[in-house]
Amino acid sequence: MIDTVLFDLDGTLLPLDQDVFMKYYFGGLAKKVAPLGYDPKALVKGIWTATGSMVKNDGSCTNEQAFWKRFAELFGERVYADEKEFDSYYKNEFDLVINACNPTDRSAKVVKKLKDKGITVALATNPLFPSIATYKRAKWAGLDPNDFALITTYENSVYCKPNPKYYEMILEKLEKKPENCLMVGNDVKEDAEAARKAGLEVFLLTDCLINKDESDLSAYNKGGFDELDRYIDTL
Repeated sequence: MIDTVLFDLDGTLLPLDQDVFMKYYFGGLAKKVAPLGYDPKALVKGIWTATGSMVKNDGSCTNEQAFWKRFAELFGERVYADEKEFDSYYKNEFDLVINACNPTDRSAKVVKKLKDKGITVALATNPLFPSIATYKRAKWAGLDPNDFALITTYENSVYCKPNPKYYEMILEKLEKKPENCLMVGNDVKEDAEAARKAGLEVFLLTDCLINKDESDLSAYNKGGFDELDRYIDTL
């Protein structure tokens, strides 16, 4: 019996084209911090490298700590003094990234439907962003962050997708069993395959499907919001 549903955010509850999103995000961030002496191309490359350290996190530190440690190795200890400018970007210019997204009112409706059924909901977005950026994206999607029992961010997480331990971490925080949990996401590797390895049931939302390895999807429940709505009726 499913008593908990985990939702991915980007490409799931917040429909978007990932490439367009990244173009807006990196373009805005590079413009913001360039006056501090960061070469835009080197900055973007450095952020990807530091992000890789979060993805590889072994649970020994938070993702936030993993990111800034690697970022400092690349650009020097100065980055810690510059962190306030990065925070300022997320508080202000990051708002423009909504132009790369295609919010739908169906996201809030599906969350409400689950809560009305007494089902716990959590926002299992890959914790690569600080909380301020994550909560903003949730609001862009028309969601109330207070509706979620947990929202994963780089401050409160020690693993990332596609590591199955990321899902185990969430279930431990929520005190839930994997056989009673459903993961809804759009990325086959990060959401479907990783969650299934952790023992969760899976529904693939295919409106913004990412299937880089061209995996066989026949074993998964899947479809658009109409199919997800009907699937929820069976829970």
